Amino acid sequence: MDDASKSMFTGGMMTFWIIFGIAVYIWMAICLQKIAEKTNTPNGWLAWIPIANIYLMCMVAGKAWWWLLLCLIPYVNIIFITILWWKIAEVRGKPGWWALLIIFIPVVNFVMLGMLAFKD
Repeated sequence: MDDASKSMFTGGMMTFWIIFGIAVYIWMAICLQKIAEKTNTPNGWLAWIPIANIYLMCMVAGKAWWWLLLCLIPYVNIIFITILWWKIAEVRGKPGWWALLIIFIPVVNFVMLGMLAFKD
């Protein structure tokens, strides 16, 4: 491959991953906003703002605001975000272990988020 082909391939891959990342962010925001609506949590629009969406998760899960700070600590955040999703699933009337699927199983997590958001 010559330099032009490598550049085009790299540019194409970067474009794909940027679009994919934006699509994932939009899906997560829509689902979290819908979950907030269904749990009568105020300010569901916070789902669209980075970091504020973690605060919204804390509110839906019934946890104190300072859990947000714990979710910003590397490695520790895995535990606390898992607990938040566990509580959110329970608030929505679903089994808490769905949180494990949301956190640890790629692709399945998109389906589980949709089920939490749109199923009654």
